[in-house]
Amino acid sequence: MNYRKLGLSGLTVSEIALGNWITHGAQVDNDRARACVQAALDVGITTFDTADVYSETKAEVVLGQALKEVRREGIELCTKVFHPTGTGHNDRGLSRKHIMEACDRSLRRLQTDYIDVYFAHRFDPTVSLEETFLAFSDLVRQGKVLYVGISEWTAEQIERGVALARELRVPLIASQPQYSMLWRVVEQEVLPVCKREGIGQMVWSPLAQGILSGKYAPDKPMPQGSRASTTAGAPFFERLAGQWLRSEVLLAVERLIPLASEIGLTLPQLAIAWVLQNPQVSSAIIGASKPEQIHENVKAAGVSLDPEVMKQIDHILNGLVERDPGKTG
Repeated sequence: MNYRKLGLSGLTVSEIALGNWITHGAQVDNDRARACVQAALDVGITTFDTADVYSETKAEVVLGQALKEVRREGIELCTKVFHPTGTGHNDRGLSRKHIMEACDRSLRRLQTDYIDVYFAHRFDPTVSLEETFLAFSDLVRQGKVLYVGISEWTAEQIERGVALARELRVPLIASQPQYSMLWRVVEQEVLPVCKREGIGQMVWSPLAQGILSGKYAPDKPMPQGSRASTTAGAPFFERLAGQWLRSEVLLAVERLIPLASEIGLTLPQLAIAWVLQNPQVSSAIIGASKPEQIHENVKAAGVSLDPEVMKQIDHILNGLVERDPGKTG
């Protein structure tokens, strides 16, 4: 495993992080979830990403149980706040009330005293940024949160957040956008703003929700047990099906497989290595339903892709890559 600074902060994270959206508390049983966490630790992954909303809060519980015997100072634990975690009208968003209460609940579920990076899971247009960042500021002063991040915010929203964070002396150090060979909407606007402000990227879905794993073949049924065949993330995958599960995309992805093989990589390893070629990416978040996936995908850490390989990837995916910055979030 290799390690990188998260933006211009002093926090070091593993190049590959383990996330548990859909998997822990939903797609896999607790024993297998713990085995995945142990496999991550065994290969040097120290950065773990979750959110209070994942699997209706169960993902945080499972991760907390899996890490409770691990030396806390040796890992970086990230979680998020925004989406509904209850039925009350204040059980959502980025109000002071919800942030403060949600943080305390996440700490209990994760069985920890502090969160390394606490992400605003989405932008909340119904609450003033001043209220949101004052709450984050207080959590930092209380020692419950070390650093703050944002996820799927537009460049304009990030700029506004940075200005307030600077005024309130809140260490806003991380952005967590979707980013992959197929989804590059942050490159035009978000990444330049983050580079200027010293904000590092912890990217999610480097495999484009499994499309870049190569397991979805054109004109064939969904593989049993795959993410696209499960109900765990059904609303998301209804949108996914219309976007990536098209024959022209899947045929292009098949053409990437021999390219990966030529340089001694699997397609998932190539896809993860591709996002890590971007110097603004501090960590790529992977998911896993079994330990073997972690042992294989972690081999993407430290891989340097030749510029000619990067050009071939662009050529194969020409016309299929989503780049519209308006689709951020």
